[in-house]
Amino acid sequence: MSEAGKTLGNATNVRSLADAVREMKNAAADRSDVVVDMREASRARLDLLVQELEPVFAEVPKDDPFFDLAISSGEQPRLWIDVVAHVTMGRDRRTYRFLRDTRLGRVVLAESTEIKPVADQVTRYIAERIVERQRAVEGEVEAVPRSAAVEAPVEDTAQSSLASLEEKKGRTGGAKAFWSGLFLVLLGGLVGAVGVVLAFLDRLPGLGAIFSGS
Repeated sequence: MSEAGKTLGNATNVRSLADAVREMKNAAADRSDVVVDMREASRARLDLLVQELEPVFAEVPKDDPFFDLAISSGEQPRLWIDVVAHVTMGRDRRTYRFLRDTRLGRVVLAESTEIKPVADQVTRYIAERIVERQRAVEGEVEAVPRSAAVEAPVEDTAQSSLASLEEKKGRTGGAKAFWSGLFLVLLGGLVGAVGVVLAFLDRLPGLGAIFSGS
């Protein structure tokens, strides 16, 4: 009787574990369905935004490497405008959020449950990026301003004047050194001549005595 009870108990436990596993599988499937439903709902709303922006996207060249203009697949679909800006749905799956990644973090450019304000902001953003790129291209081939072209010769003239002044100073210094050396030579010769004369005068009385004695 005890063995039969144990067998019945084991069968009951196995049946309960199988039921638990089955329930867990059903719950996981339900969660997956919810995730899929949420993803599909987000993508459907982003598709509505794309339809609103179709006239704008049509004016952007298809081979333009700066704009993506496509919805990415994943658990959270995103409408990418370019490499740093995209539109995604909020946690309520009803709010459109236009975001941009910057060096200081992520910035919200627009947030609304309505399509039109977000579409207007996306259009404005695309226009701003196009203008910025045109300015950058024009800046690369822009001619040198006249003021800068005039300043360059002035700087060159100043440098040549400074070089001439230094050359003149060098020449003046060389002439001064030459005349100073010549003056010292002449002064030395004069001092030597005076010394010779004085020595000759000292010997004159002896010479006179010699001539008188003779």
